[in-house]
Amino acid sequence: MHAQPTQTYPPSSAPGQDAPPEPGGRPRSGWRRDLSASFVVFLIAIPLSLGIALATGAPLQAGLIAAAVGGIVAGLLGGAPLQVSGAATGLVVVTAELVQRYGWRATCAITALAGLAQLALGAARVARAALAISPAIMHGMLAGIGVTIALGQLHVVLGDSPSLSALENLGALPSQVMHPHPPALLIGAVTVGVLLAWPRLPGQAGRWARLLPAPLAAVALATAASLGMELPRVSLPDWEVQALPTLPDGPVLGIFAAVLTVTLVASMESLLSAVAMERLRAERSDEQAAAATELDRELAGQGAANVVSGLLGGLPIAGGAIRGSANIAAGATSRKSAVLHGVWVLVCAGLLTATLEVIPLAALAALVMAVGVRMVSFAHIKHVQRHREFPMYAATLASVVLLGVLQGVAVGVAVAALLSLRRLTHTRITVTEEQACHRVRVNGQLTFLAVPRLSRALGQVPDEANAVVELGGSFMDHAAYDALHSWSNAHRARGGWVTLRGRHGRPIAEPVSTHACRPWTPWRNHHCTRPAETGADPVGGRQLLGGVSAFQRNTAPLVRDELARLAREGQRPSQLFLTCADSRLVTSMITSSGPGDLFTVRNVGNLMPPPDNEGGCDSVAAAVEYAVEVLKVASITVCGHSGCGAMQALLDIAASPAGQGLAPDGQTPLTRWLRHGRPSLARMQRIGRLGRGEVALAERPVADDVERLALVNVLQQLDHLMAHACVARRVAEGSLHLQGMYFHVAEAQAYVLDARSRTFTAVRPEVLDAV
Repeated sequence: MHAQPTQTYPPSSAPGQDAPPEPGGRPRSGWRRDLSASFVVFLIAIPLSLGIALATGAPLQAGLIAAAVGGIVAGLLGGAPLQVSGAATGLVVVTAELVQRYGWRATCAITALAGLAQLALGAARVARAALAISPAIMHGMLAGIGVTIALGQLHVVLGDSPSLSALENLGALPSQVMHPHPPALLIGAVTVGVLLAWPRLPGQAGRWARLLPAPLAAVALATAASLGMELPRVSLPDWEVQALPTLPDGPVLGIFAAVLTVTLVASMESLLSAVAMERLRAERSDEQAAAATELDRELAGQGAANVVSGLLGGLPIAGGAIRGSANIAAGATSRKSAVLHGVWVLVCAGLLTATLEVIPLAALAALVMAVGVRMVSFAHIKHVQRHREFPMYAATLASVVLLGVLQGVAVGVAVAALLSLRRLTHTRITVTEEQACHRVRVNGQLTFLAVPRLSRALGQVPDEANAVVELGGSFMDHAAYDALHSWSNAHRARGGWVTLRGRHGRPIAEPVSTHACRPWTPWRNHHCTRPAETGADPVGGRQLLGGVSAFQRNTAPLVRDELARLAREGQRPSQLFLTCADSRLVTSMITSSGPGDLFTVRNVGNLMPPPDNEGGCDSVAAAVEYAVEVLKVASITVCGHSGCGAMQALLDIAASPAGQGLAPDGQTPLTRWLRHGRPSLARMQRIGRLGRGEVALAERPVADDVERLALVNVLQQLDHLMAHACVARRVAEGSLHLQGMYFHVAEAQAYVLDARSRTFTAVRPEVLDAV
């Protein structure tokens, strides 16, 4: 038995309670939302099911049977509550070939056998393992099926009958284009035009019209336009008890391959759709309680639905992204929507037969052709190209079109294996002589096969030379490690210097006995960048230029690619870091962050003036607003530090004879700015010198008033942040987190605030291991 997942509910709702109110103020229960969504999906499923049945050459009633069974059986038993199942788009080509080869009753038997196989796979809990197949192969398979569907249905739109072979359809296309059937072509054009234009209807009338799904609107308008024309139309025989499916006549191996193909394609389409529906469900902000997706249960539910559909004379069933996404967009909250949609299909098939028979076949063919075209997703192509997996995608797509679905997937898996093997064995090693060092770059995985080339490349580095070895791969076997380690030791013994760097320029290992510049060495006595003093130039200016020169020489080559990416894509930091302008507080060192990670605001005393503060400074508030509203940072950290000059200045001013007002006339810019620290000073004076009940350090007592005021100031500035509307709104939504931090300079120790206990706790190195 499957463990039931724990259900969570938003604060405004719970089991048995109403959903959040509509804009008009009336609450909508889960039942009402599911009922409304079921009608929307039903209106999409009717024309789509008829069109898929037409494309496969099966009886048109088979599409309606699949829609009803998919809704009721898969809806009740499946593990994806918001997914809606029906006639499988991805199996159109496979089913058409099976009908042509074995006949319809045998195809129903193959569907039932595939359902039994899915039940067995679900019981074996292998659904997650099935998703291990590369997405490039799966998207290539669906795209190949889409191309085949589009080519076949285009012939129907042009007034002809398609063949089973995509190549034959493609070869016959020029002749058919030259001699089309005008009425069928007109109805197909009307259907496609409405499909494209319906979501883009403008104005209030367009919003009301879009309540009707585009597929239903397209078929309805095309049917109205076809009245009076001589066109083939839907023909539904009277409902009767179907003859039982019969086992196909043919080689056992061929039948086994057919069952395996239906099982594979139906399962993959359902699982991929279930994952996509889970993402859509998670993104919906008004979602009520809905169980999380269970892929093994979903696979078993699809199997049960295929068994029933095959026995009743229906098409193979799979979960569909078109129906599922429409279900979620319509506001469905549970599996009741999918089940009700199946009930409406049954009612329609029994009572509206005469209405369905008015629909021209050209309209259904155009609808399915548009679905096939959409299965070739340019977003997927860009995605696989970005991950260097386009060869798998292209090989799978072409093989599905030319050879068939199962053969195409096999070709895609073979290409994936070859690419993986090539990536494992293809290693490029180059040696370049630079001004300060010899750089050895290794692009690819370092295995024993690359050891001879690695040894030849390392042999080009002269004795006593500075060498940087950059390893761009993610794997190095023992033979390669031993060769590299032995050369490094020998090179250092000859007086050379070696630095090993991994991906993105991160150090792997460095010699203990020789000097090596790390990113933080310019702040350590400045021995790497301090120029010789000549007396003619100020050392500070030359030191800055020396540091810039060291950056260009040592660091720029390592970060240039990353900075170029950030320049192209723009900054997307995850955190805003508000801290003091003190030169000893190096944010990138404390947080181990790099370019693009932190949006940093620094000022004297890490102060955050509250909004509408008299004489306040808008620059800090503007930076916070930009980070919260434009950059959409996920957290804001206020960081104080020990020995803060601003805190000492506040205490000195308060202790002076005129200090009670903290320079009300604001004699200087500094004293005017420090007035924003007055609430922190007043807060510390309220809690008393010992700071009991308000702020503390977990590991030790607070050292003095300067440290106590720095800690209290962090709390106060967090309160000031919450006074800003944009911050308060994001915190209330749960999309923004505020945290306090204190850094003790002499100890090089960071402390993080526990907001409930108002205690700052030291961050330990073990935290990294726990994470």
